Amino acid sequence: MKKAIIAMSGGVDSSVAAYFMKKKGFECIGATMRLYNSEEADDFENTCCSLSDVEDARAVATKLGMPFYVFNFTDEFREKVIENFVSTYEKGATPNPCIECNRYLKFDKLITRMKELSFDYVVTGHYARTEEREGRFYLKKGRDLSKDQSYVLYSLTQEQLAHILFPLGEYSKSEIREIAENEGFVNAKKHDSQDICFVPDGDYASFIESYKGIKYPKGNFVDKNGNVLGTHNGIIRYTIGQRKGLGIAAGFPVYVVKKDIEKNEVVLGSEKELLESSLEAENFNWIYEKPDGKIRCKAKTRYNMKEVDCVAYCIGDKVRVEFDNPVRALTSGQAVVLYDGDYVIGGGTIV
Repeated sequence: MKKAIIAMSGGVDSSVAAYFMKKKGFECIGATMRLYNSEEADDFENTCCSLSDVEDARAVATKLGMPFYVFNFTDEFREKVIENFVSTYEKGATPNPCIECNRYLKFDKLITRMKELSFDYVVTGHYARTEEREGRFYLKKGRDLSKDQSYVLYSLTQEQLAHILFPLGEYSKSEIREIAENEGFVNAKKHDSQDICFVPDGDYASFIESYKGIKYPKGNFVDKNGNVLGTHNGIIRYTIGQRKGLGIAAGFPVYVVKKDIEKNEVVLGSEKELLESSLEAENFNWIYEKPDGKIRCKAKTRYNMKEVDCVAYCIGDKVRVEFDNPVRALTSGQAVVLYDGDYVIGGGTIV
């Protein structure tokens, strides 16, 4: 009998993933990762990993007759996710902590724990699919494109894909909720988590200032020519493409188009100034093979954006992506993910 660790967040998706694996005859244990001191998050509905989430996961595991464990990864989470989140903002970029959590916790620490326990698979509730052909593993979009989560999974390696199952990949969200209700799961109608788990109120800047114990100084809003337009409230409070909360009356809509950390300046401009025709990415992971030359494919530079046509190729340790048409608000620290139809080619961090 095959054995699987079910990564249970306390939400409906991972609960139904556990149900599917039990139904298929797998020997399963449920595991929730303790990632941070979550007591402060219990009053927020749109986050994950709170104490109530642990209890919801435990209730579903008990209902399914599965042993349930809480794995304490708080030190690793602080080092790999929170510290990276803070330092990336301080460098003027905008991080995606969910990608780092997937990379270092769910599909590194959990697979290590899986091997220690002599289990065969790690199972999650992501809306994505895998495929094996001739000994190679491929990552694919979820069938329900409105819920597809392949963008945040681009860092998966061949070794990891060989031990990962995504049982929700062929289903829609509505189908999953219906199954949860039919099975009487306590979280069948629970809201999806939307906010970053360790910043449950969404105030990233205040979190960073509290974490670092410092107050980031005010500085100047300037235009591309260096003309002062006003005063900003700390450079970490702004990201590329931002329009709201600037407090600048320029006579036309202005956006954050650049951040100069050395000068502590936020550069504002028109929406046209946000358009760029290419980018470079580092720490690139090719899902199955690194191309020899240029490849034509599609790219996403944000989770919820529509894919765009492009050409990609390697330049040393980096990957250059050239778009057929200019793309708006490319943001360093975010991910660019390349696709060939439903298949994820690879992805990396925009520099």
